[in-house]
Amino acid sequence: MRKVPIFKTDEEAEAFLEQDLSDLDFSQFKPAKFEFITKDSRVNMRLPEALLKAVKAKAKAAKMPYQRFIRAVLEQAVRK
Repeated sequence: MRKVPIFKTDEEAEAFLEQDLSDLDFSQFKPAKFEFITKDSRVNMRLPEALLKAVKAKAKAAKMPYQRFIRAVLEQAVRK
């Protein structure tokens, strides 16, 4: 199976996609989450240092920036 090459331009990627891709090895890819909603409001809050450290540790374990982690936790709490 062929590996997917690294492209330097969008044009290279588009040209690559014009061929038969059925023999490619897609195991090198990792799932990604995207945020599509514009973030146009700002929040400023003070937290105990221990809480912020715990949040940063959880975010690191989830492999995401801590502010995105906080936003995800808030979104989950509001959806419930």
